[in-house]
Amino acid sequence: MKFYNRESELATLDKIALRSKDQAQMTVVVGRRRIGKTSLLRKSSQDKLSVYLFVAKKTEQLLCKEFLEIIQEALAIPYFGEISQFKDLFAWVMELSKQRNFMLIIDEFQEFYSINPAVYSDMQHIWDSNKDQSKINLILCGSVNSLMVKIFENVKEPLFGRATSKLIVKPFEVNVVEEILRDNYPSYSKRDLLDFYALTGGVAKYVEAFVNAQAFTSDDMLDEVLQPRSLFLDEGRNILIEEFGKDYHTYFSILTLIASSKTSRPEIESVLEMSVGAYLDKLENDYGIIRRIKPILSKETSRKIKYMIEDNFLSFWFRFIYRYRSAVEIENYNFIKTAIQRDYQTYLGPVLEKYFKDKFKASGTYSNIGTYWTKQSQGEIDLVGINELEKTVTFAEIKLNKNNISIPLLEAKSQTVLDQLPNYKPTYLALSLEDM
Repeated sequence: MKFYNRESELATLDKIALRSKDQAQMTVVVGRRRIGKTSLLRKSSQDKLSVYLFVAKKTEQLLCKEFLEIIQEALAIPYFGEISQFKDLFAWVMELSKQRNFMLIIDEFQEFYSINPAVYSDMQHIWDSNKDQSKINLILCGSVNSLMVKIFENVKEPLFGRATSKLIVKPFEVNVVEEILRDNYPSYSKRDLLDFYALTGGVAKYVEAFVNAQAFTSDDMLDEVLQPRSLFLDEGRNILIEEFGKDYHTYFSILTLIASSKTSRPEIESVLEMSVGAYLDKLENDYGIIRRIKPILSKETSRKIKYMIEDNFLSFWFRFIYRYRSAVEIENYNFIKTAIQRDYQTYLGPVLEKYFKDKFKASGTYSNIGTYWTKQSQGEIDLVGINELEKTVTFAEIKLNKNNISIPLLEAKSQTVLDQLPNYKPTYLALSLEDM
């Protein structure tokens, strides 16, 4: 599959590379696994003198032996002797960078925690001692969000405050998802687009998997997901178990409930029969997996809170794959597919809402975008977009079938919001599958 999008990220990395010719740069690159961080960095480095190191789960001695060979080949420079500790390797690299400008990418940087956590304090001392004379473009990339935040944003950690830039790699925007589908399956329908968006969420690896398999319809994509040795079946575990550690069962239970429309804390606690406030806080602020939602224009202290899983694929995985993990274990994929087909139409409703929210955001028209509901979720409005400069507000009802939308009802429900926005001009939209 060809390289798509990422123009702004590449432009940012080019600016950083230019600055590194005069002064050492340390850039932190983060993003969930499969998002395309490595492809982005390889694309950015292809026309530059660069070294790429991947921190695999090996002993420090084996890693250093491997890294030394890669550096010698990439920079065409010999090293006489052996290096068995990363601090010595990094010190040598920093010394080299005083004479020549180059990019050093260290991927899965957080893995040093399990190999030798002293690496971070060693790097801090070496960086502080050499950065003023160095011309290195150091890129530190990681996919375990909680550990990367700890390494660089916890005031007690040695590398706190050392990074000169931070780049967050996000999923493809909806217009890019549509472009990819159009390039590879020109006869796609609106429903194909919704399914493609629902199952990939714009995550590069999933997009690539479906493109390589030429799976662009709902049935073909589900067949690709539900097959032996599919990368999708264990994906949630592979991505999140390292994040959550020994408490992963509780986190997985909470995420399964949120994916199954139990989106408020009282609903979750009534099922699990335990307090989940601390878990929800970590899922939102430490792991970045869920997001709290309040009615638009509500006060900061409002207790009307719902939670949603940010990642489309993870929402699908917890709703259908993890929920039926016993069937996965015995490879009864027909059972899982039948369960998906039974509930899929209901599941797609919120996905369609998220699609139009993403479209509204990408338009750059609105200063505030959200939803609105009153107590017990009555008077719910799927999408509200406010433009404070032009004093306009857009209300949208979103359904798969436009025939199920009532504009007069939407107008009535919007009155409570309009009461808080005097002199704003309202617009009312009926958005459905056909408007994608």
